[in-house]
Amino acid sequence: MSDLAAPLRPKRKKVWVDYFVQFRWILVIFVVLPISWTLYFLTYLGDVKSERKSFKQRQKEHEENVKKVVARLKQRNASKDGLVCTARKPWIAVGMRNVDYKRARHFEVDLSAFRNIIEIDKERMIARVEPLVNMGQITRVTVPMNLALAVVAELDDLTVGGLINGYGIEGSSHIYGLFSDTVVAYEIVLADGRVVRATKDNEFSDLFYAIPWSQGTLGLLVSAEIKLIPIKEYMKLTYKPAVGNLKDLAQAYVDSFTPRDGDQDNPEKVPDFVEGMVYTATEGVFMTGRYASKEEAKKKGNVINSVGWWFKPWFYQHAQTALKKGEFVEYIPTREYYHRHTRCLYWEGKLILPFGDQFWFRFLLGWMMPPKVSLLKATQGEAIRNYYHEMHVIQDMLVPLYKVGDALEFVHKEMEVYPLWLCPHKLFKFPYKTMIYPEAGFELHRRQGDTNYAQMYTDVGVYYAPGPVLRGEVFDGAGAVRTMESWLIENHGYQPQYAVSELDEKSFWRMFDAGLYENCRKKYGAVGTFMSVYYKSKKGRKTEKEVQEAEQAHLETPIAEVDDDEDDQPAD
Repeated sequence: MSDLAAPLRPKRKKVWVDYFVQFRWILVIFVVLPISWTLYFLTYLGDVKSERKSFKQRQKEHEENVKKVVARLKQRNASKDGLVCTARKPWIAVGMRNVDYKRARHFEVDLSAFRNIIEIDKERMIARVEPLVNMGQITRVTVPMNLALAVVAELDDLTVGGLINGYGIEGSSHIYGLFSDTVVAYEIVLADGRVVRATKDNEFSDLFYAIPWSQGTLGLLVSAEIKLIPIKEYMKLTYKPAVGNLKDLAQAYVDSFTPRDGDQDNPEKVPDFVEGMVYTATEGVFMTGRYASKEEAKKKGNVINSVGWWFKPWFYQHAQTALKKGEFVEYIPTREYYHRHTRCLYWEGKLILPFGDQFWFRFLLGWMMPPKVSLLKATQGEAIRNYYHEMHVIQDMLVPLYKVGDALEFVHKEMEVYPLWLCPHKLFKFPYKTMIYPEAGFELHRRQGDTNYAQMYTDVGVYYAPGPVLRGEVFDGAGAVRTMESWLIENHGYQPQYAVSELDEKSFWRMFDAGLYENCRKKYGAVGTFMSVYYKSKKGRKTEKEVQEAEQAHLETPIAEVDDDEDDQPAD
C-alpha cells in the first residue's frame, strides 16, 4: 500500500441517526429555509434602518450602549456570580464548536445592540463598526462607494467580532493578512469596567496584539476601526485547471500567486485575490482575480457572470468546469464575487440538500438559500450533533505555504475529504509574540511567497463528509481530528478554534503561544472574570465546579508555561 493509500476499513452498521440525517432535507426545505429567509429579510430591514441614521445618532446610541455594558459588569459579584459571558444564545454562533461553557453558571452581558456601522471615514480610509456587524451588511454599504474592507470573509453571516476574536480569512489575505491584521484600533471594555482604545502604538499595544484569537477572554469588544481599500466594480477572474499528484497541485497553486523571483510585494506580479479548490487527488482549479472597472468589464468580447443570482450554478461547481474546458476568464460584479460561497456554504449545501444544485431547485427555491447555520444547529439534538462530530469534518489547517503539499497528502490519507479549499495568508512578524506566529528564522530561507516581514501560510479548508463515511465504512472522526492536531503542532500549523477541537490543555499551548495572552489576562484583570481561551474552546460540557477549578488553576500555576523573557515584550 502506498503512503497515500487510505487504510482498509470495515463497513459500518447504520443506526437511526443515519436515516434522520439522510432525510433531513425535508426539515430544511419546509422549516429551516422559510424561517431563514424571513430572518434574512428582517435583518436587512434593520440594517437599512440603521444606515439611515446620522453619524451623530449612531455614535450617541453606541456610547449609551457601552455605558449599559459597563454598568452591567459593575453589577457582578465576583464571589457569587459566574464568569462573564455574552448573552448570545449558543446556537446562534456560526462556528461548529459546541458553546458548552454557557451551560455552567455564568454572568450574562447583552451585546445584541452592537450591530451598527458607526462610521465610514473616507479620509482616513477606516470603517468603524460594532462587533455584530456582518460581512453582508458592510459590503452592502461600502461597495457602492467603491470601497471595501481589506479582507472580506466570504459568508454573509460572519461577524466582525467573530472574525477578530476568532479567525477570518479571504482571497486577499496573501496581501493583507488575516482579518484581525487589518484592524487599526479596538474599543474594549475591560473586566473592571474601564473602556480603552487599543492600537499598535499606544499604551495598550500589548492588548492590541493579544486580542486576535483570544475568543473574547480578555475583555468585551464593543467596536473596531478597520482598514478600507479602494476597489472597482468588477473582479476579473482567471480560472486555471491543474492535473497531477497532490504535490504537483500544491506547486501549481503556489505558482499562481507567488513570483519565483521573490518579488512578492510587486502588484504587477501578484493578483488582488487568490483561491484554490482541489476536487480530487489529481485535479484542481486555481483562481486569481484583479479588480476591473465597469468600462473594462463591458468591452466587447468580455464575459460578465453575475454569480449572485439565485438560479446560477453554485460557484464551486462553476469553477470545476475549467477542468473540462480549460483556462478561461470572466468578470464578476465585485460584491457578488465577495459572497460567491454564501448560497451553497462552500459545498456543504450539497450534503444539506442533495438536489440543491439541480437547476429546477435553484430556479424554484434557490432564492431562499442559504439556510442559516444557526438554525441548522438549533434544529439538531445532542445525537445529531455528536453524529456530525464523528461523521463529518469542518476544519481549517493553517500551514506554511511550503508545506501545503504535505498537508494535502495528510488530509487525503487520514480523511479523504474533497473538495479542499486553499486560501493563502501572510503571517506577520509582530513586535510581540502573539498566539500565532511565523516559524523562527523563516526570513533567512526566502522561500517562495515569504518576505522579510511575513511568512506566507495557507488555509487548507477541510469541509465535507470523509470518503469512508460516504462509502459506508467505519470512521473515527475524533481520532482523525486528534491526528490532524498532532500533525499541525509538529509542522508549526494552527487550528482555528471555531471548529471542534480534541486538544488537551498542554497540547493547546504547544500549538499556540501563551506568553502575551497570559500576561494580558493578569494585567487587565481578565483572570477570574472571563474564562480562559483554552477552557472556552474545550470540547464537552463544563460544570460549575470545573469552571471554578480551571480558574483557580490559572490563578495559581497555569499549565500554559509563560516565560518572563523577551518573547512577550515589544521588540527593540
